[in-house]
Amino acid sequence: MPISTITHAPSSGTEPRLDGLAPAALQQLQAAAHAIRAGAVDAAVRALDSVLATTPEHPEALRLYGILHTRTHHHEDARAMLQRAIAQWPDYALAHSDLGTALQAAGDMEAAFASWRQACALAPEAPMPWFNLGRNLQLHGDTRSAIEALQRASALAPDFLPTQILLGDALVHAGRFDEADACYRTALTLHPACGDAWRGLANMKTRPLSDSDRERLAAALQRKGTQMTDRIAMGFALGKACEDQGHYEQAFAALNVANAHLRQLATWDAGAFHAHADAMLAASSQLPSPPDPTLGHEAIFIVGLPRSGSTLFEQILATHPEVEGASELPDLEQVLSEESSRRRQPLLQWIGAASADDWQRLGRRYLECTARWRRSKPRHTDKLPSNWLLAGVLGAMLPGARIVDARRDALEAGWSCYKQQFYRLPHFACTLTDIAAYIRDYERIMDVWYAAAPQRIRIQRYEALLAEPEREIHALLAFCDLPFDPACLDYHQATRSVRTASAAQVRQPLQRDTARAARYGSLLDPLRFGLGLPALSRSS
Repeated sequence: MPISTITHAPSSGTEPRLDGLAPAALQQLQAAAHAIRAGAVDAAVRALDSVLATTPEHPEALRLYGILHTRTHHHEDARAMLQRAIAQWPDYALAHSDLGTALQAAGDMEAAFASWRQACALAPEAPMPWFNLGRNLQLHGDTRSAIEALQRASALAPDFLPTQILLGDALVHAGRFDEADACYRTALTLHPACGDAWRGLANMKTRPLSDSDRERLAAALQRKGTQMTDRIAMGFALGKACEDQGHYEQAFAALNVANAHLRQLATWDAGAFHAHADAMLAASSQLPSPPDPTLGHEAIFIVGLPRSGSTLFEQILATHPEVEGASELPDLEQVLSEESSRRRQPLLQWIGAASADDWQRLGRRYLECTARWRRSKPRHTDKLPSNWLLAGVLGAMLPGARIVDARRDALEAGWSCYKQQFYRLPHFACTLTDIAAYIRDYERIMDVWYAAAPQRIRIQRYEALLAEPEREIHALLAFCDLPFDPACLDYHQATRSVRTASAAQVRQPLQRDTARAARYGSLLDPLRFGLGLPALSRSS
């Protein structure tokens, strides 16, 4: 939920004013808003109860109560409070917008979007409803509509920094890179140390950052008082700028600092992950045979290490007329999490007790959750790399699904991970030794599953695609039970939204010169050592 949802007070026009409130009640209302922002639930409840005791059914108090219930995951209470506010003032645009957020949290996306659109209709000259609508359309994968809403918000409030960032991201996903560049640079005129703007520019991988960009980044990083999140993003961007300009030692140094800061926020435990991965392998090896071995044929999972070509493989598949590219979906994890909540046990504790019928029920639940991606095409891709951990579970839950294991040279893939800022923390990519340990676990376990079920898992090697693209694309389509379509050879011409850091790269023909690790020489020896590769001498 945008912070401004609470801080923006209704003033005039179609939105109600804070009429009918005594000075003391108004003070309590302001205290409640502050308490909600601070996460002080009890203080917010006391303040709102005080307002409603003196002014029953006041819409602004009810609206804030709805926000509070949304934040504390009391979705039905949130919906009820916000509907009471709207009953008092039907034209209250902010209440409609907040109702959309509450409905989204409750999982009713159709009703949520109806509420957000109603807010825009009620206050067409107010930027926040358009921002909220655009933000959520983008999260939901409707990039084209998101751009339209965010452009409206930007026109109404050109100095609102979050709009420029989100609009830039949406334009990148749509392949409109010049416009995205302009948005990010507009954001930098508003806030020169805006990490999100520099992150956006750096993530357009095919567009080099300039010497001027490198100098601006270095200067911004010297300023005191910059937030750590901005410093981290600027550090990764500086690493790319230095690499783009051929300054490899400086690039390595900048990335070391950025990753060290990122690791301080949340430290990855490679030993604990190794134990967890082994436990998942052992538990998944004993699952019952599926009653319907075709269940899940609609889904094509693309798994593996990030930065290993998974977006490229998805782009090829999504160019096929029978396949919708859905990008990185949370649905598989969410379905399993729902079952863990129902059983009141973590996955590893109930996985062995689940029957074949249980797994079939969960598979159908996944297909229900992802049905929107198959409205116009019969198949969809699910490209969340970390789903490799669930490759065994998928054999019982969605046995008809195909799994494409995206493999790239381990040194190149590992180094590419180190250069990329990841937002899901803790993350394995903050040290070269952790990256190597993660790669070993991933490849070892996926090799086990491939040996056990080659009919549902394909190891798709990135370098093989570069060497013989037509042969590999034919083989990939055949594995996915798709007839060959020549459009897949021209995947870079597809106009679909691409919502990953490889959005720019997959809109170009295959680039065979993608190796970068050799330019860093012995600086990458910790990664080589962890991968069992020979170290380089300092003179090499």
